[in-house]
Amino acid sequence: MVRVRFAPSPTGHLHIGGARTALFNYLFAKRHKGVFILRIEDTDELRSTGESVRSIFESMKWLGLEWDEGAMPDNAGKGHFGPYVQSEREAAGIYKRYAEELLKDGKAYRCYCTPEELEERRAAALLEKRQQKYDGRCRVLTDAQRRDFEARGRKPVVRFRMPDAGATCWEDLIHKSVKFENNLLYDFVMIKASGYPTYNFACVIDDHLMEISHIIRGDDHVSNTPLQLHLYEALGWKAPELAHLSMILGSDGTRLSKRHGATSVGEYRAQGYLPGTMRNYLALLGWSNPESQQIFEEGELESKFDLAGCQKSPAIFDPAKLDWMNGEYIRRQSKEKLLELALPFIKGAGLAVEHAPVPLIDLVALEQEKYKLLRDIPARIEFFFNAVIYEPAAVEKTFRTSEAKKILEGIKAVYAALDLFKETEIEAATRSFAKANAFKAGQVFHPVRVAVSGRTDGPTLFRMIEYLGREEVLRRLTHAATLAEG
Repeated sequence: MVRVRFAPSPTGHLHIGGARTALFNYLFAKRHKGVFILRIEDTDELRSTGESVRSIFESMKWLGLEWDEGAMPDNAGKGHFGPYVQSEREAAGIYKRYAEELLKDGKAYRCYCTPEELEERRAAALLEKRQQKYDGRCRVLTDAQRRDFEARGRKPVVRFRMPDAGATCWEDLIHKSVKFENNLLYDFVMIKASGYPTYNFACVIDDHLMEISHIIRGDDHVSNTPLQLHLYEALGWKAPELAHLSMILGSDGTRLSKRHGATSVGEYRAQGYLPGTMRNYLALLGWSNPESQQIFEEGELESKFDLAGCQKSPAIFDPAKLDWMNGEYIRRQSKEKLLELALPFIKGAGLAVEHAPVPLIDLVALEQEKYKLLRDIPARIEFFFNAVIYEPAAVEKTFRTSEAKKILEGIKAVYAALDLFKETEIEAATRSFAKANAFKAGQVFHPVRVAVSGRTDGPTLFRMIEYLGREEVLRRLTHAATLAEG
């Protein structure tokens, strides 16, 4: 059975690269009717936080990446291979057991070098232009030397004994043949002086015990892979299949970071992107399909994703394409769903939704074709709730004409006399007024739009006027006429 995992370190919010990795694992599991597991790798004692764990859960849920097995917000865990949090696994003695086994077999050793000594040697190697790696001096300590170090209060780490010759090779499902010369590798730390396991050690133990079949992760882990493969071999285990995803770069060709804009899933959610948009867009970062399809219907990615479509070269994150795609997703929503999605943004902007002149669902749907972000919506409907704030450029363009005052006062009289204040009747009366006074339609439409909304652009003019209501429209026309020339 296909069993894959997403194993974030909770040292911050779920970022775009991590979300893409989670998505690809999720899609791979769905495509192959496998199991998608969420494991929390919190062995960085200094930087891991409960807040980050909660943020990861929330972002995964929002993206719709439901995991079949793994860590859960209620701390119970779901599945038969738990615990799914590494600190809990450490407390259960899982890593210690395998470390002791490797020590006993002479495949690992205790190292008493201090951080200061290691830094001195690293600096010396740098000056002498030698390779900066651990020199293995603690591989052959005598019992007397160990006792002396411990008497001085030194707490050892446990290092894995790497081979000095040969090469480590594997067939990556994306990068194909990969090879590392063993003499360039180093005796990595398995267990820190605190007793906590390191990433390279813990993930191997966990992946084996959780029966992971495929490891799909970012290609920043390629250099870790030979270390981990030797660990699998030393323990007599078969390594999972490996697939390393391409890096994500900003539009300037550098690694994606805050200087390119938002980097965490939570930030995109707060800006008004839809979860479907994010899934769709992230899927196209480093993956393509034979049809070059860009927009996917719900459930379609799960049936079409495969690792064969993943590229080796870095993916470019394009905010403009993301905005375009989000607009496409917004246009696909029903009026009811769009209102549900927009409501938190509308209330967050302080708009008194209970005072909407017509049902809020109709106001939100007015400009559905124009929205790119959910956070755009409050500003587009604000004039229905609050006093008009005139855009200076709009006033200059439409009110600073010789006929502006005449038009606004004349159309006010027309609207006041209408028997039925509905879109069709309002439009017909406005056009008749323009024709009777020898105005082009635009000469009337533009100042009326600015008078009632404060902007030169906006929703369908006559529906907007109907929704505002006769009394409010007449009041705004009266005020606008005082600003107009003529």
